[in-house]
Amino acid sequence: MQTNLTKSGLTPANFAGTVDGKPVELYVLTNKNGAEATVLNYGAKIVSLSVPDKNGKLTDVVLGHNNLAEYLNSEEPYFGAVCGRTGNRIAKGEFTLDGVTYKLAINNGPNNLHGGIKGFNAVVWDAKQTDGQTLELTYLAKDGEEGFPGNLNVKMIYKLTDNNAFDITYEATTDKATIINLTNHSYFNLSGEGDPAINDHVLVMHASNYLPTDDTAIPYGKPEAVKGTPFDFTTPHTIGERIEEDFEQLHFGKGYDHTMVLDKKDGELALAVECYSPKTGIQMNILTTEPGVQIYTGNWMTGNFEGKHGHRYPARAAVCFETQHFPDSINKPEYPSVILRPGEVFKSQTVHEFSAK
Repeated sequence: MQTNLTKSGLTPANFAGTVDGKPVELYVLTNKNGAEATVLNYGAKIVSLSVPDKNGKLTDVVLGHNNLAEYLNSEEPYFGAVCGRTGNRIAKGEFTLDGVTYKLAINNGPNNLHGGIKGFNAVVWDAKQTDGQTLELTYLAKDGEEGFPGNLNVKMIYKLTDNNAFDITYEATTDKATIINLTNHSYFNLSGEGDPAINDHVLVMHASNYLPTDDTAIPYGKPEAVKGTPFDFTTPHTIGERIEEDFEQLHFGKGYDHTMVLDKKDGELALAVECYSPKTGIQMNILTTEPGVQIYTGNWMTGNFEGKHGHRYPARAAVCFETQHFPDSINKPEYPSVILRPGEVFKSQTVHEFSAK
């Protein structure tokens, strides 16, 4: 294993270890432009993502940790991770499928969040680097794991393309009817991780509607128009411009923590998010096949611990764009379905394109 530093200043040897009897290591992806992504197979976590700024300087735009031990004990267990078997929340940790009621862990207020106590963010994925730009990650979630039915075989491919895009494809099959809602939970700061705030980031979201929630972050049901609310990013606004407005939905989440309903056909790979840092000139465009994207503005981060390179991450030092199906979909038949049955293949793709201007 290489001992030299990555371009983002990490030491791969510090990420090597064993978790649950399985080997863990840091994988390094680079493209022809010199951009770099590093990925830990514990939780399939994106540890760093270094792309050129307007001056050509490589800038690491995701929050994370310096070593495996820090990830294992992190106050933010979802940094860069895949969330599953179901990302986001299931009300009261309970759902009924084909007449059988399943009870899940309650790990977020009264609800189940991101797959439970030990979701996909906290397991070791089998990793195979197929070339310098591509990492294939697989995991078998056993029938009954975290309370979910069915042996679920998941395969993800992370690819750093030559046009400076980080492309994630997801695929899954099951031997018994189950539910699935996979997402990546990277915490982005396009001014560079360690920059204290994303309030100045200019944001456009291709979503005319959003899902208002109760005070436990479970959507009421019906989407509502963003027009006339602080959730209207159909035209450019900075993230911080309206985040402190006296608006009930912002009070519930201490900021943005809501699903935006994308203006696109389900399954179509289309532009969902455009985000820009005026400091670095880095622009991130996110395309996805998913029907929604959860915007979360790091409202609950504390800054209590040190992340990469001694940086602290206070509240709103990052923004997450979790492309996904809607929260609590299994309990809301009017939402796009998260049910996967034997013989079907779950497929999803999200592409993060980086440029600078």
